[in-house]
Amino acid sequence: MGGQALKVDEAGWEANVMKVPELVMVDFWAVWCGPCQMVAPIVDEVATEYAGKLRVYKLNTDENPEIAGRYQVMSIPTIIFFKNGQPVEKLIGARPKRQFKETIDSLLAQHSPTV
Repeated sequence: MGGQALKVDEAGWEANVMKVPELVMVDFWAVWCGPCQMVAPIVDEVATEYAGKLRVYKLNTDENPEIAGRYQVMSIPTIIFFKNGQPVEKLIGARPKRQFKETIDSLLAQHSPTV
């Protein structure tokens, strides 16, 4: 898998995010959100660059309010990183690509399998 962030919704949430041992990045966004549109190409670039190391999904908060509510997503874009189904990091608001990469590199370093 790689090249672009994949869409995830309520139906696929459990299998694609909660039951996955590796690092998962979920972009909580909405069509009407300007900053979300600014972050979208960065999210896709990250999906390409980290293919094989990180799963990247986009969740439309208008279509999936239950999931957004579960993780207290009050502002979008919000990016939440999950490891073993648990949220491990949250970035709120539009960020430069460098900040995404620093966060991902740090999380991959902390969570790399040592056993």
